[in-house]
Amino acid sequence: MEYHINESEYRFMEILWDEEPVSSTELVKLCAGQLNWKKSTTYTVIRNLSDKKIICNDHAIVRTLVSREAVQKQESHNFLKKKFGGSLPSFITAYLRDKKLTKEEAERIQRMIQDAVDDSL
Repeated sequence: MEYHINESEYRFMEILWDEEPVSSTELVKLCAGQLNWKKSTTYTVIRNLSDKKIICNDHAIVRTLVSREAVQKQESHNFLKKKFGGSLPSFITAYLRDKKLTKEEAERIQRMIQDAVDDSL
C-alpha cells in the first residue's frame, strides 16, 4: 500500500507514534507545544490522515494504522528513486563524499548489507 504523507503530517505522525493511543484533546495540546499548531490545524490533520486510512480516530481516541517502519521504508524508497534514480550506491557515494564513518558504523553497515544479500546469487 502507498502512503501519501506530507512533511507536516509526518511530524504529526511522529508525535502520535510516540504517544498512541491518545485522546484528540491531548493530541491538540501536544501539537500546540511541539509543532506550534492551532487546534483547528490538528483536527484537520487528524481528519485528513483518517480519510487516508493512516490513522483511526475512534470516539476521540487516536491511534495509527500504519507503523513508523512502514512509512520510513516507503519514504526512503521514494527518496532514493526520486533523487538517485533508485541507486543505493549513488546515494551512499553522495552521502559519504565529505563524511567519515566510525569503525562501528562501518561494521554495522557491512552486517546490514550481508544480511540483505540474496544467498541464492
